[in-house]
Amino acid sequence: MSLRGTTFLESVLQTLKRAIELGGYPQEVYEILSRPQRIITVNIPVKMDNGKIQVFTGYRVQHNNALGPYKGGIRFHPEVTLEEDIALATVMTFKNALNGLPYGGGKGAVAVDPKKLSKRELEELSRGYARALAPFIGPETDIPAPDVGTDPQIMAWMVDEYSKIAGRNVPGVFTAKPVVLWGNPVREYSTGFGVAVWAREAAKKLWGGIEGKTVAIQGFGNVGYWGAYWLEKMGAKVVAVTDSKGGIYNPNGLKLADVKAVKDKTGTVMNYDSPGTRKITNDEVLELPVDILVPAALENVIHKGNANNIKAKLIVEGANGPTTADAEKVLHSKGVWILPDLAANAGGVVMSYLEWVENLQWYFWDEEETRNKLERILLDTFNRVMIRWSKLGMDKVTIRELHMWRPWIGYTMP
Repeated sequence: MSLRGTTFLESVLQTLKRAIELGGYPQEVYEILSRPQRIITVNIPVKMDNGKIQVFTGYRVQHNNALGPYKGGIRFHPEVTLEEDIALATVMTFKNALNGLPYGGGKGAVAVDPKKLSKRELEELSRGYARALAPFIGPETDIPAPDVGTDPQIMAWMVDEYSKIAGRNVPGVFTAKPVVLWGNPVREYSTGFGVAVWAREAAKKLWGGIEGKTVAIQGFGNVGYWGAYWLEKMGAKVVAVTDSKGGIYNPNGLKLADVKAVKDKTGTVMNYDSPGTRKITNDEVLELPVDILVPAALENVIHKGNANNIKAKLIVEGANGPTTADAEKVLHSKGVWILPDLAANAGGVVMSYLEWVENLQWYFWDEEETRNKLERILLDTFNRVMIRWSKLGMDKVTIRELHMWRPWIGYTMP
């Protein structure tokens, strides 16, 4: 076994098992929630620009719909696996339940590197995936959204394809659409905004406020960038960011607007240069001497091989599953607060819920009103979690375990 230890799915199931034991629930609960209700595998033929046909394999995992329609993103990435998709769908069940959303958990994926496709090829693949899943999704059945490698444009193609099949306009079947196609401007930054809100509230508990606290962020995509943007606006000092190629660190703080401009122009933050700034790797960013660490890239980056080297007092999970179960035990024993993905990166799905409500009623809120609604839901969840965590004993259970054994999970005890 590698230093990273257990796989993402194994970590999720370990935590689920531990949570059920803490709650005193029967083994049947684990049997129900440890496996998805349905797994859909599709093969999508795409005519490439060279005239040849290439077949792409995709999945949609529908984990549990006890609380409402399945809800979760679609990932386009060359290294996706069915096991990973099952883990992500399982996490979505608990994330939606924790935040009081009338959704179950789902997740989708296609094994592809979208950066290697032309725009036409990407559109054909996106539409093909929507066609293949059309019998299994819908605004009251399963409502996908973007994830790694997908974006509002891809959602636009997919909702258009589904609407063609349905014979009517059905905007509520996908969320995080472009604003002109019944989306909402808050959705672009909602996940990063949620990360920042949870970090801010936890910092108040730990230090009395977030002002001046240093932050390192692994991942400078949508979640990482907007998390950094809102954290800076809230008074924190972002000192390190990385993307897939590597990153930069300046203990005196980074000028995020300049870093973003370099990233947009050259494709990587590593080309940013300023006095006092040095290049770092994606492993190094996790071990910097900072107050707050935001892993906002991929899963299992914090593992038993590096957990003891983590110096941050507060970890806010912007990515899905960045901390393995083994690492979480180590960090919890050291008194590190880990705000898990189930809560900390839920801003995206909460905003998707608000967009879905808009679509169903054909009534729309402006950006400020929407952001206020989003923040109220996030704050309500944070406060409920903190009250419950304090009562149970912060030294006895992790926040993740707390989330997963609460009876919001959609299973009624006999």
